[in-house]
Order: sequence, then C-alpha cells, then structure tokens
Amino acid sequence: NMAMLRTRRTKIGNWYEDSCLEEDVLKEYLEKKERGELAVQKVALLKEHILKPVSLSVSTDGGVHFGDTVMLVNLGGPSRECSAVSMNADVSSLTREAFLGISAPCEVSAGRDMQPRARTSFTITSVDGSSDGSRLHYEQSFALKTLCGFTRGLFLTSDICSFQKCTKKSRLQEVSLETDGSFLSWWRVVHFDPQERLEHEGLPVPVNAKVLIVHCKTNHALAVLGDHSLWTMYGKEYELAAHTFLDSHKVEEEKNHWWMCTSDPGEEGLVILNHKHERPAPSDDPQPAPSQELDTGSWTGHSSKIV
Repeated sequence: NMAMLRTRRTKIGNWYEDSCLEEDVLKEYLEKKERGELAVQKVALLKEHILKPVSLSVSTDGGVHFGDTVMLVNLGGPSRECSAVSMNADVSSLTREAFLGISAPCEVSAGRDMQPRARTSFTITSVDGSSDGSRLHYEQSFALKTLCGFTRGLFLTSDICSFQKCTKKSRLQEVSLETDGSFLSWWRVVHFDPQERLEHEGLPVPVNAKVLIVHCKTNHALAVLGDHSLWTMYGKEYELAAHTFLDSHKVEEEKNHWWMCTSDPGEEGLVILNHKHERPAPSDDPQPAPSQELDTGSWTGHSSKIV
C-alpha cells in the first residue's frame, strides 16, 4: 500500500509542460474576460445594445419627413406573420473593439418583433439636399439609415443580383447594411395601386399607410419572403430581398407592401398596430388631397404635375 501511495504522488510524463499549459489557458481566459472578449460576454453586449428600446418619431401632420425615425413593417400574409425590417447582426458582426458597435456589411432580415428597437429603427435620410423636417414625396429618392451609436448609421443597400452576391435561400437580389451612402443605397416610395400611381407622383408620402419601397438603381421593390425562414439569434425570422412580385393582374403582391410606422402618441406601440382594426380597406387607404401639393418642401420635381 505504501508503494502504491508513493507511486500516486510521483509526477510522471511531461508534468511540468502540462502545468504550464494549464496556467497559460487560465491566464488567457482571465485576460479575455477582463477585455470582454468571451463569447458569452459578446452575446450579452450585442443584445443589450441592439435590443435597446427606441423612441420612434410621432407625426403631427400625417406625413413622413426627412429625419424621422420609423419602422418598416409588413402586415403579413397567408404564409407569414407581421414582420419588420431588422438588422440581423450576430457576434461576428461586432467590430474588433466590441464596444464601438456593428461592422459592415451586416445582414438584414424581417423580424417578428414589433417593438421599436435599435435593430428595427431607421432614419429617413436625404440624398438630394432636402432639409430635416421637410416632407418626403412619392418618387423622391432617399436613404434608410440605422441609428448612430452602436448600430453606427449603416445604410440599407442593394445591388444587381449575381452568382456571388444574392440571398442565401431564395437566390434573389440581396439587401444588406453598408457604411457607404452611395447610389446603391437610394430608395423611393411608390403608391401601392398602379392605377393611382401617376396621380400620386410628387405628392407627400403619408405615414402609417401602405406603400412600395423601390430600389432606385435596380427598380426592384423591397420584399419579405415568408416561404424562406432564417434561424437567427433573435429567433425565427424571414428572408428579406429586393424583388418585385407581381400577381396575374400585374399588381405587386403583399410581399412588397410596407408601412412606414411611427409611435402612437396616445398609447404605447405603433399606430398601425394599435389601430389595425380601424384601418380602411386597401382601396380606401388615406392619401393626401391634391391641395397638399402646395407643401412640396424643398423638392419641386413634380410640383406642377397635379392640378
């Protein structure tokens, strides 16, 4: 028994190297923990900032303005629930200095979380010199930008679909977030009804109303794909693409219908969701009267088109 006890106490093999290796591993772990570089710390940091509640703009005149913070919401359809354009950032999206925020390019998806958060909020940004506070008009170019700070003011961007650059599942035109506010990040609002599209061209865009959001370069409309689900760290979400889906009557499908949503001043949440049961039929969606054409802000491209 004494011989066996002495054997157990004897250090065998490369015991010194193993001991040093264990010390190095522990030291590296503690250093990463001190710098906040552990995977669990990065996930907690990301969720803390990207899921932070945001106050959307409140419209006092029923219109969309440059500088407004809105959510882009699709009210759903037969194969999908209500969803909103969302930043689909994961741990790999963090910059090397994690506390600085999200790096580009960053993926986007259509999330089912209808709460205004940093990942679901976008600022209507001018690309033609229009001042903040002026009205956005149908067919006027603009950009959609994430909030400054942790989400770093990235632009919603798209480009012509290619074999190397397309959505993962549907293989359609990809939409992502980039740092460069180039022509690839220009969009325009189009009336959802083709028969009334020409009449509304140049009129102010109403808030919380059904519209199409069309990419200026490729002329494809923003779409949510209920048939293609993505499993993200935020749950099951839908794929987002720039693609115009037309029915048998050459009319854009519900996949392309969006609402620029603002906060409800009377209660918590979004106006469109709080008053969804009061929303009129699609053909009766409230639109600006022709007399509102006088309020053209700084954009006069179609100021004399409507009588």
